[in-house]
Amino acid sequence: MVNVLILGANGQLARNTTRVFLRDTDAKLTLYLRRASRLRNPDPGRVRIVEGDVLERAALEAAMKGQDVVYANLAGAMKAQAEFIVSAMRASNVRRLIFISSMGIYGEVPGERYQSVLDPYRDSAAVIEASDLDYTLLRPGWFTHDREVRYELTQKGEPFKGHDVSLDSLSDLIVKLATTQGMESRKSLGVSRG
Repeated sequence: MVNVLILGANGQLARNTTRVFLRDTDAKLTLYLRRASRLRNPDPGRVRIVEGDVLERAALEAAMKGQDVVYANLAGAMKAQAEFIVSAMRASNVRRLIFISSMGIYGEVPGERYQSVLDPYRDSAAVIEASDLDYTLLRPGWFTHDREVRYELTQKGEPFKGHDVSLDSLSDLIVKLATTQGMESRKSLGVSRG
């Protein structure tokens, strides 16, 4: 059994991935978000909800105690959030991080120029990649809501393929990364419909 801390737990992808964790694994989940009242606990026997901001170091470190995996699905001040996550993980001796970024941060999407809109994603990815953590960065395409689980991975430096991917596909990949030791460790993966 794996203990997973989900940062930004009220996000669309995080809520979907929580459902997949509960359906497909025996993982215990800690859902971390700024306003806990926004979530209803889907399984009090396996899920704990914690109110806190990623930029509150003491609260973040407390939530990391006893965790095996941190899955971060954030927006906003992403570089600062990445710095706090890396620091808190080191202090808490948690090694495994799955961090959601965006396609296009390396200019890898053929024919697209996203420029400054992706700066927060680029900057946070650089912080994660410079860390000594066992990380996997995910750079998904646009989310779709179809139920098909089908995706293709591209490595950093390879052209991104496609422009979209289903939430269920991403959740399937996140759960596999969280429950399979060493899978795609220290990699930055583009994720699109296969």
